Amino acid sequence: MKRLKHVMVFAIAIFGLNQMNAQNPNAKITNTMIVEASADDVWEVLRELDNIDELSSLVAKVEFTGDKAAGGTRVCTSPDGQGKFKESILAFDDAGRTYTYAVVEGVPAAGMVNNFKVVDLGYKKSMIVWTSTYEKFMKNPQMNEEQFNGFLNTASKEMMANAAKMASK
Repeated sequence: MKRLKHVMVFAIAIFGLNQMNAQNPNAKITNTMIVEASADDVWEVLRELDNIDELSSLVAKVEFTGDKAAGGTRVCTSPDGQGKFKESILAFDDAGRTYTYAVVEGVPAAGMVNNFKVVDLGYKKSMIVWTSTYEKFMKNPQMNEEQFNGFLNTASKEMMANAAKMASK
């Protein structure tokens, strides 16, 4: 029975990844994390549109403009106050537990869109699927494309881990 449970979790994880990649076949980065908390508990943490500073050590301050929903924008500021990036909220769906936003300024990539989804695995388990895509990497004196992708991986994994901790309390 235990083996069957693990096989089912893995199958659901692959299904979730394939759904995300089918929505955007140009995905550059996709990370997943199984969380020992219900999908509702995890979504409750991630759905807060203005708490990225609680989930990421790379963000010290968040300022929203407009609604905290699709159509709103936020500016995230780094801990040293020097780095800023602007994000536009593209989609937010409580029923589907998905959140999509474009990074429109402050990163060396054009057409960057991030999406995360919380998948219910049952038995008070869930999975976070985080996908980052971009159309084109732009030359940057601070980092090359491989370093940028490493940054995206590190940042998304940190945010997922922090969300998992918060949801498991």
